[in-house]
Amino acid sequence: MENIRVGIIGIGSMGSNHARKFDQGQVPGAELKAVCDHNPERLQWAKQELRSDVEVYEQADALFEADSVDAIVIATPHYDHPPLTMKGLERGLHVMCEKPAGVHTKGVREMNKAAEKSDKVFALMFNQRQRPLHQKLKDLVESGELGSLMRTNWIITTWFRSQAYYDSGEWRASWRGEGGGVLLNQCPHNLDLFQWICGMPKRVRAFCSFGKYHDIEVEDDVTAYLEYPDGATGVFITSTAEVPGTNRLELIGDRGKIVMEDNQLTFWRTRQSVAEATRTIKKGMGKVETWKCEIPVIGKGEEHLGAFKNWINAIQKGEKLTARGEEGINSLELSNAMLLSAWDNDWVDIPVDEERFYELLQEKIKNSRYQKKTGSATLDVEGTF
Repeated sequence: MENIRVGIIGIGSMGSNHARKFDQGQVPGAELKAVCDHNPERLQWAKQELRSDVEVYEQADALFEADSVDAIVIATPHYDHPPLTMKGLERGLHVMCEKPAGVHTKGVREMNKAAEKSDKVFALMFNQRQRPLHQKLKDLVESGELGSLMRTNWIITTWFRSQAYYDSGEWRASWRGEGGGVLLNQCPHNLDLFQWICGMPKRVRAFCSFGKYHDIEVEDDVTAYLEYPDGATGVFITSTAEVPGTNRLELIGDRGKIVMEDNQLTFWRTRQSVAEATRTIKKGMGKVETWKCEIPVIGKGEEHLGAFKNWINAIQKGEKLTARGEEGINSLELSNAMLLSAWDNDWVDIPVDEERFYELLQEKIKNSRYQKKTGSATLDVEGTF
């Protein structure tokens, strides 16, 4: 079987790491054929660091016209994800798109329609689905071990970012350049896992602070309340200003409580159904017997590399994708709903009113008076392009 020829569009921090993986032969069945970036410095990096036969392009259209790749990886700023994905699919290319799927569900829905018409493999880089820890938690919920969900609570405030981070690129921290803040840049993985494991809520009420702790115009602090179709409720809290921060996901069901924290799963399992105990225990202060169980999690997962292997295997062997590209709209639905709720100071139903969100986003862009002081900070790899 011939190798899949891969092109990477966008070789910033994430894209360059992706390029190295393919260039070094870490993804069986695939070879790096081309890279593309409008930044001359990144193209010079490619010429110096990658194999000499890797094609280098300044414009995505030029890469498409060359017709020398079978598949593309998109690692550009957020607004470019849907249009580049659609161009790739229309060209008959397989696509792996970095998170998030886009900035607004209106554009991503059009992208998904294009994917439905295509017979190519479209995947989204939700690499955290590759982690055994998250897979085990999903299994515990779906298998019924926890019983029906009653409450979800995720505090994810380990996303500290300095002002230098936001000043490091023109596209960051503005409605025009990035389209959002912590929800769109740092939290797509968390929001994806939240819905992947717990399902989608039916409505959201959120409170977002915009530039509360940084000189930015997008959100850097969020508290959201969620209601699910079956009556369960949830809370999602995130920030880029807390140190040391907390990453704790707590799920409460009819058979106990599971906590994911510090890369561990702890299950407080009730011996009987809580609903049954509520009905049958005669003492007003009666207790429910509970067992504390440390859930074993085997392995660490391959993260981005695992996602790429899965994508290539799906192309060559029909392997089931861990994260289908069309599923990217779900986490974006949540972030759009949270922002819209804050903007309108009201509840927002799911699916979100995408025309309303798009209209308000365009107003934010049009009326922006935000002036950025661009610095030269060195960026961490995770969560950046």
